[in-house]
Amino acid sequence: MVSILVCYGTGEGQTATVADRIVDVLTERGHDATARRAADLPPAFDLEAFSAVLVGASVHMGTHQSSVREFVTEHREQLAARPTGFFQLSMSSAVADESRQAEAAGYVETFLEETDWHPDRIGRFGGALRYSKYGFLKRLVMKRIAKTATGDTDTSRDYEYTDWDEVEAFAADFAAFVESRLGVRPPESPDSS
Repeated sequence: MVSILVCYGTGEGQTATVADRIVDVLTERGHDATARRAADLPPAFDLEAFSAVLVGASVHMGTHQSSVREFVTEHREQLAARPTGFFQLSMSSAVADESRQAEAAGYVETFLEETDWHPDRIGRFGGALRYSKYGFLKRLVMKRIAKTATGDTDTSRDYEYTDWDEVEAFAADFAAFVESRLGVRPPESPDSS
């Protein structure tokens, strides 16, 4: 069993939901996984209790949460000493359009350059439009963005674009990578008895 931290930043809660699903997959695989919001971690948070770390953030107005950027920058050396991964949620990943996918990849590249971090695994997922949680101005801005990205401009409802099969595959791949890198045998599934 491996102890894995899933540290994340979230705007309206979709990244927290994805982090929880990743924790579920890792736990079902037999690992001790914990999701923690970067903004809620104490200043002297120590990663030594964790054998591996996944970091997640969402993109809002072209940038990730500052708490996630600060977490990665502060813990860069500890992150480099263990298996790590990064996952990002964005509207750009919500559609199959090549230019939007390139835009999503660009957000990841910029984040990694700014933090000088080199995670072992990277996942990009579609996020959500939470019109019901936006203030007037943000609702207008997000409606304009959605018009060209997804076409979902009905502000009387929310939209979710996360591909949950993709999220679960990413979590399973990360677990397999960690097990291989740390020389840990994957726990036997309950069905194999």
